[in-house]
Amino acid sequence: MTDSTTERTPLTERIAAAPISWGVCEVPGWGWQHEPPTVLTQMRELGIAATEFGPDGFLPDSAEGKAATLAEYGLAAVGQFVPVVLHDPAVDPLPVVEAAMAGLVAARATTVVIAAATGQEGYDARPELDDAGWSTLLGNLDRIADAAAAQGLTATLHPHVGTMVESGEETDRVLAGSRIGLCLDTGHLLIGGGDPVRVAVEHPDRIAHMHLKDVDLAWARKVQEGAASYTDAVAAGMYVALGEGDVDITAIVTSLEGAGYAGWYVLEQDTILAGDPEDPATPKGAGDPVADVRTSIAHLGEVASGLAGARTDGEEG
Repeated sequence: MTDSTTERTPLTERIAAAPISWGVCEVPGWGWQHEPPTVLTQMRELGIAATEFGPDGFLPDSAEGKAATLAEYGLAAVGQFVPVVLHDPAVDPLPVVEAAMAGLVAARATTVVIAAATGQEGYDARPELDDAGWSTLLGNLDRIADAAAAQGLTATLHPHVGTMVESGEETDRVLAGSRIGLCLDTGHLLIGGGDPVRVAVEHPDRIAHMHLKDVDLAWARKVQEGAASYTDAVAAGMYVALGEGDVDITAIVTSLEGAGYAGWYVLEQDTILAGDPEDPATPKGAGDPVADVRTSIAHLGEVASGLAGARTDGEEG
């Protein structure tokens, strides 16, 4: 975080993307997925300046390969989503995280985004975590934060549906019990029963990275009630373009910018594609990443314009 009086890069120049908006996900059987050249080309055509790495296998395995591929498409590197088991004392998460950090350092990225994986496949179920598990998890988060800082990176914990930290209460426990920064994912926190606006207002100093999502609340309620699995809800369109759902994106961004947030806003619309949107055989309404990302960029631009207008009015007053 920076002081709100510090000169910052304009908000519209801090918009990044993630391959999950193109249906690219680490979960086996997630859906039809675009190849990297298509995703990276479309990001640049949309005016996106930077991206997260995406899941293992999307970019080359080597640190140098990741950096070279992004440079080829004129994209800066932001960070990487790294799901690791944190609650099991028999599992050391550091080797996996350090391997990811090597790629981030090579590509001059800034952030490692940790999710507290369950150790199971997918995000549709999770075990209960006892006090001993919580103690191990929180201790590992501090170890990861220190390891990242030693590499010149910022480590963040990403509350995520179907992981050991998904709800507002669990997020608060992380904030109170560890030193790690927070990746505020506005969609996952809402679906997990938390309030992303409250977190943005009460803990702006702990938010080191942003995943901006909008959500159809009706589908989120079905997931919360157990009437639909997370995966089925995503496939049905639970995530929507910014401004088309029930997350108060304006309130969240306004709070962060007012508190001096100078980091990236990563547009993430978790998507499961039934097929190539360009293929006439793909059912209509099956998802169009380019159209949705374009809508999200426009909405965030409107939020930025509103903030700029408010500052101008305040100065004149």
